[in-house]
Amino acid sequence: MSDQTLPVLAAGAVCWRLVDGKAQIMLVHRGDRADVSLPKGKLDPGETLPQTAVREIAEETGLAITLGAPLGTVEYTLPNGREKVVYYWSSEVDEAAMAASTFAANNEIAAVEWATLEKARKKLSYAHDHDIVDRFEERLLAGRARTFAIIALRHGTAVPPSTWDGPDATRPLMQRGVDQALSIAPAIAAYGPEKLISSTATRCLATIAPLAGALDLPVKASKAISQDAWETATGNVEKVVAKRLAKGVTAVLCSHGPVLPDIILEIARLTHSTTDSALRRAAELSTGEYAVIHIAKDAATAGIVAVESHGPARA
Repeated sequence: MSDQTLPVLAAGAVCWRLVDGKAQIMLVHRGDRADVSLPKGKLDPGETLPQTAVREIAEETGLAITLGAPLGTVEYTLPNGREKVVYYWSSEVDEAAMAASTFAANNEIAAVEWATLEKARKKLSYAHDHDIVDRFEERLLAGRARTFAIIALRHGTAVPPSTWDGPDATRPLMQRGVDQALSIAPAIAAYGPEKLISSTATRCLATIAPLAGALDLPVKASKAISQDAWETATGNVEKVVAKRLAKGVTAVLCSHGPVLPDIILEIARLTHSTTDSALRRAAELSTGEYAVIHIAKDAATAGIVAVESHGPARA
């Protein structure tokens, strides 16, 4: 299948804030198309979709955002007959981000505007944007718009055990694994993690290193989520997950194929959530892939809001 027959991929966000207890979302007025829409843009070569969403919001609105829970996709046909699929996330915008906005009117975006959900529906030019606003409002009314995430990351492709003479925990990444780590770092950074935890294995520490550099955050090495501890039943996944849930801030746990299902199942158990197909997919990550489990911040509605799984950018 040629590139011209594949769907055009794009990503964007519902940027929202509360003003006097009422939700407002950001709209963009596109001067070149004379329409009003939610901010979004096309996937660039070498990018992943979460990375695209953050970049496009910055370019169109001047806002530096972090992604909240996904709001799904919309699909429609372009005038040239090609299909387009747009992925959306929610993103709460705080006062600091507002103050730091660098927006300036340009040929593409003539203006940005904050509008209540009711007014937004009247101004938006396309029905598919209404669908995304409806999904956001449903989550907002359910008290599940504010979330944090536990990001479960499987290390990149490592040197095979059969070709490594040293202890398993010292196996390094292959070049493919290094490339995977570099590719996923900006994508995971899009969710704004505040805590980075890794297995003590060399391959895990090397996988999370580019992310730590991008965020200027330290990495806490933990034997509790290492494969060695898992194999000897000396690990403590429950304690690690319970602490992350109690802290309520977005964190990354970089671990191993055999350990990740325990991490995912523990998140589900401690949040009293049903293990569905999305969680099962999250427990079966390939090397260099990661799952983002979004959890409601409101204690009254606590539980998993959404689960998404991603990998490195396509070559």
